[in-house]
Amino acid sequence: MTAWLLLLAAVFMEVIGTTALKLSNGFTRPWPIVAVVLGYGFAFMALGLVLKRMEVSVAYAVWAGLGTALVALVGVIWFGEAMNWVKAGSLALIIIGLIGLNLGAR
Repeated sequence: MTAWLLLLAAVFMEVIGTTALKLSNGFTRPWPIVAVVLGYGFAFMALGLVLKRMEVSVAYAVWAGLGTALVALVGVIWFGEAMNWVKAGSLALIIIGLIGLNLGAR
């Protein structure tokens, strides 16, 4: 269970890093740059620790897939990006794929 909590923390920090990357305006704003470095730094450190306890296929898929889905939602909610049926369906497929990989690892 600890590995899963650490993985979720890694995903959360990766989403923070990616959101800060958008807010950095091409690395021209200092505080978002700090958040990018710290967010990605912690995300990779936590993912590295998770990989000691979890299969790489599951850990990386959850980290990348859930991170992608959450960043897409941040884009829609916070940055006003468009959401359509193709995007929504694609996000659903990511989630279905994550579930499949997790079930296949058992």
